[in-house]
Amino acid sequence: MTRIAYVSTYPPRRCGLATFTEHLRQSIDSVRGKVEGDRVIVLYNEIDGDDAYRGNPAYWPLPAQNRAAYEKMARRVNESDIDVVVLQHEFGIFGGEAGEYILDFIAALQKPLITTFHTVFAAPEPPYRPIQEKIAAASDAIIVMNRQAIGYLVKAFGLPEEKVVYIPHGAPGPSSEERQSLRSRLGFHGRKVMFTFGLLSRGKGIESVLTALPGVVRKVPETLYVIAGQTHPEVKKREGEAYREELKALIHRLGLDDHVRMEDRYFSEEELIDYLTACDLYVTPYPGMQQITSGTLAYAVGVGRPVVSTPYEHARDLLQGCEELLLPYGNTSVWEERLVQLLADEAALERWERIVRQIGANTHWPRVGEQHIALFERVCTAANSGEVKAVDFVSH
Repeated sequence: MTRIAYVSTYPPRRCGLATFTEHLRQSIDSVRGKVEGDRVIVLYNEIDGDDAYRGNPAYWPLPAQNRAAYEKMARRVNESDIDVVVLQHEFGIFGGEAGEYILDFIAALQKPLITTFHTVFAAPEPPYRPIQEKIAAASDAIIVMNRQAIGYLVKAFGLPEEKVVYIPHGAPGPSSEERQSLRSRLGFHGRKVMFTFGLLSRGKGIESVLTALPGVVRKVPETLYVIAGQTHPEVKKREGEAYREELKALIHRLGLDDHVRMEDRYFSEEELIDYLTACDLYVTPYPGMQQITSGTLAYAVGVGRPVVSTPYEHARDLLQGCEELLLPYGNTSVWEERLVQLLADEAALERWERIVRQIGANTHWPRVGEQHIALFERVCTAANSGEVKAVDFVSH
C-alpha cells in the first residue's frame, strides 16, 4: 500500500493549511485504511516549537526558518520507505523570501512529488513566479482546487495540461443534529440568519454587508448576521483589535446592535458545522476577485447551505450555474435587494439549498480522498516503471 509523506503545517497549529492537511489525511485513511509508514513532515516556527510533534514517529518536524534542515529532511525521506511526497504549498509557511527554502527540499528529493497549489496567480510575478515555476517543473503531478487554475498554470509555465489535476477542496457534510434543534440551541429560533466565519482581517468585505443590512432589516426585521472567528494573529500583532472595534462602531452607528452578533473565539470543527447547518445564508463578500481558493466557501457548499458571494474566482468556479447568487462587490442596493428576496422567501431558500447540496456532495472528504488515492497510485506506478521527472533544477 502506498506510503505517503505529507509536507504541511499541522494541528495543533491553528492554520487553514494545517486543518486541510489533517482532513485530507483522515479522508485517505478512511478510504484505504491507516498505513503505519505514512508520515507528516510538519513545518513549525521557532516561537511555537515542536513539542506537540515530538515523540510521535508519524511526525517529522521541520523548522521553517532553518534552511539547512530542508535538504536534510529530503535525505531522510530518500532513505525511508516513503513512496510519494504530497506537498501542500502556500508561500507563507516556508522560510526565505516567498518561501524559497522549500526549493532546497525539492532539489534534493528523489521520491515522486505531488504538489497542491493553494495559491495560483493568473499572471505570476517575482518573487513568487520563479519559485512556483520550479516547484511545478519538479512535481510529478500538480493538484489545484479551481478548474480555472489549470489554464493559468499551463499558460504561465508551459506545463502539459495532463500534469495539472483538478480535485475540489474537501468539505464536511451537514451536522447530524436535527436543524431546528440546532437553531434553538444556537439562539437562531425565529431569526433569518446570515453567517460569515474565518479569521477576521481587513479585506474580507464585511463592511459592505453591514452597509446593506439596514435596508434588509427594514423589510425582514428578524434578520441576524453572525460574524464568527478570532482576529487573524498577524493582524493582531500589527494593530491589536482595532479592526474589530471599527466594525463594532459601524454596527452601532447603523443601529444594528440587535441584528449583528460577533463571536470572537476559536470555533471547533463540530461547532462550525453546527453553525453552517443552522444558518439560512452563508455570505462571502470578498473584494479580491483573484481569490482562487476559499476554504470557508467550500465548507458552506459542502454542508449544503445557500450562498451569497462576490464573484471571486473560487465562487465562480464552485457555483457554476448559480450565477444569481454572485453579486458585485460594494453595490449596496443590489446586495440589499437580493438578500431581502432570499431571506423573505422560504421556498427560494429551499430551492437553492437543493441545488447547492448537489454541488456540495461532490466535495465531501471521502470522495476527495478517493480522488487523491487514485492520483497517488498513478504517479507511483509511473515512477516504478522507470519514468523520471520531466525537469530537474538547482535551487541555489
